[in-house]
Amino acid sequence: MNGLNPLAARCITRTALAACCALALTPAARADGAGAPIPAALTQPALVTPKALNAAMLAIAAAGQRLVAAGERGTILYSDDAGVSWRQARVPVSVSLTALQFVDARQGWAVGHQGVVLHSADGGATWSKQLDGIQAAALALKGAADIAGPEQARAQADAQHLVDDGPDKPFLDLYFDSARSGYVLGAYNLLFKTGDGGATWQPWQRHVANPKGLHLYGMRGAGGALYLAGEQGLLLRSTDQGASFSALPTPYKGSYFGLLAARGGALVAFGLRGNAYWSGDQGASWSRIDTGIQASLAGGAELADGTLVLVSQGGDVLLSHDQGRSFAAQSGAALPPALPLAAVAQASDGALVVAGLRGLRRVAPAQPR
Repeated sequence: MNGLNPLAARCITRTALAACCALALTPAARADGAGAPIPAALTQPALVTPKALNAAMLAIAAAGQRLVAAGERGTILYSDDAGVSWRQARVPVSVSLTALQFVDARQGWAVGHQGVVLHSADGGATWSKQLDGIQAAALALKGAADIAGPEQARAQADAQHLVDDGPDKPFLDLYFDSARSGYVLGAYNLLFKTGDGGATWQPWQRHVANPKGLHLYGMRGAGGALYLAGEQGLLLRSTDQGASFSALPTPYKGSYFGLLAARGGALVAFGLRGNAYWSGDQGASWSRIDTGIQASLAGGAELADGTLVLVSQGGDVLLSHDQGRSFAAQSGAALPPALPLAAVAQASDGALVVAGLRGLRRVAPAQPR
């Protein structure tokens, strides 16, 4: 599976893609046009249950003053009291969800297994499906037919593999710069773009200089450029509004699981075994950050005052007050030992709320410099 163990640090409940796909590929009553069974997880809504409050959560984000979190079996929770209590959203699928983002208090998207893209227009209380892996593969095959020249045969062969394999390719991250323009990305160089808020999607893989088809784990925009991070030290940049992504020099050959963008345009790429790197020149050069930990860095966020925070699978909460040049363990964080974390967001009262294998938890507010 070439690097999918784990798929990404955020995906801490999935140590093997094949095992997860096997669980989700129970045939539903209907099938796609090619006769392949549609996974039940794409047609069965997430179970609404009090046990959802203890589900493994892989992503969390702010939607205005509200917090929204997503995780296993299509579970999405939202909180209007800074993470003290949570309610379960209505979700039309039961696949594991790996990442989410809101561009304002109402408009948001979530992505996950089986090529799922979900959209909410009410701050995360209800969701609708915009894309799944069957539809994504069909779009890729259709797009390959429009490619001119010698690249067409390769593109058609790759797209046909997507169709033949079924919807077993997960999306692992997303990036929207407005309520209309955004990308979803994931395993095996999957990249799709929308310019109409997800009403339609375009396959965008051929715009990425990733000939090995390495997995894409993270995407962010900073300083007028777009950046992608992936396995085997993959870092790419677009300076033409996403028309093309070119490889950047990388100081590390392990997987990067995500990117953080500071307000001044600086970037932090983070990943396996506590490794993180800082760039202040749009990725032209990178310097190693001494995080002081060995656990994989799974997620991060920028706080209201510009502080950057990273969380790890070992339960570490690291803060940076210098635009990402250095990180130190947060003082006052009262987490149990080895609590595996996948994501972090700041609540409206300043507290940090972390998502992980054991659900959601508030920790102490970020300490001032």
